[in-house]
Amino acid sequence: MPMLAELIDAVIGVDTHRDTHHAELALPTGAPVGTCSISNDSAGYAQLLAWVADHAPGPRLVICIEGTRSYGAGLARAATAAGLTVIECEQPTRTTRRGKGKSDPIDAHLAVLSALQLHADRLPTPRADGDREALRILLCAREELTTTATGQTNRLRALLRDGEDTDRRLARARLSDAVLAGLARRRQPREASRQQAVRHGEIRRLALALREAARALKVNRAQLAAIVNDLAPGLTDRPGIGPVSAAQAIVSFSHPGRCRNDAAFAKLAGASPIEASSGRTVRHRLNRGGDRALNKAIHIIATTRMRSDLKTQAYTLRRRAEGKTGREIRRCLKRYIARQLYRSLTIAMIPTAQT
Repeated sequence: MPMLAELIDAVIGVDTHRDTHHAELALPTGAPVGTCSISNDSAGYAQLLAWVADHAPGPRLVICIEGTRSYGAGLARAATAAGLTVIECEQPTRTTRRGKGKSDPIDAHLAVLSALQLHADRLPTPRADGDREALRILLCAREELTTTATGQTNRLRALLRDGEDTDRRLARARLSDAVLAGLARRRQPREASRQQAVRHGEIRRLALALREAARALKVNRAQLAAIVNDLAPGLTDRPGIGPVSAAQAIVSFSHPGRCRNDAAFAKLAGASPIEASSGRTVRHRLNRGGDRALNKAIHIIATTRMRSDLKTQAYTLRRRAEGKTGREIRRCLKRYIARQLYRSLTIAMIPTAQT
């Protein structure tokens, strides 16, 4: 398989920051042609594209940008619109930096070198925008809502445990919408002390906040379901796949071609088997790297299927009879789910990618 350096006329490496970007234009050999610094705005992007057009030795160009979903998002969109091939650049590791120092020009040159070392069929292209970006925003909002609601629930239970017997029973029970509504409507005793008044007010505030969070999460789930059904119809009809897990799978998958095959997608998800044999023991374990949010979504799908899907339960019994442990069975299931998701998303999203 050819290297990227064999197929291009030049590469642009960009080190991105909040206010400015530093770029280096280099030949396929890695020899710098020139450098420039631009502002992180539309005028700066136009300046960089014009500078590249003036100095590039040929039309076959690739731009390697650090932080394509962060400070480099605007430049990545502008470069894509201009017809340049955009690839993601990971931040240099300590090993890569060793003996080279740290500066914007050095980081831009390291971006050039990282691009030239890539295989042409394994380019790390940025995630897509549009509906997929909308899903990512909704997932981030959902994570924030869930984290906040968990902390508020813990504080509310702690306050209830310090109260009367009725409150202590509520602290042990499920805080349903009816229970929260009752706490929000509760009246403060007339002869309440300052401590009791403050405690009552905080219980009411937390109850109202949790009711609002529940409504927000319900709306969030409905929005996720609508976008998922547009992008990948029928995906949530598969066992164990809900709107949230499906949305995370779509965000990580992004678009056909980002992962070259189902094995690469499984590695991205941290669901690829890794040899863990020693002596007479021959076994594999899961990869602990990859996209942990995607790994969590696949883990939830596997756990749900083991609990409620008859085919998965039969498979679990068969593998357990073969001597597999519960962890090893989940590893096999997660690899199968990653393959299933990859194939389903590839088929569902090819028409979208071509429009």
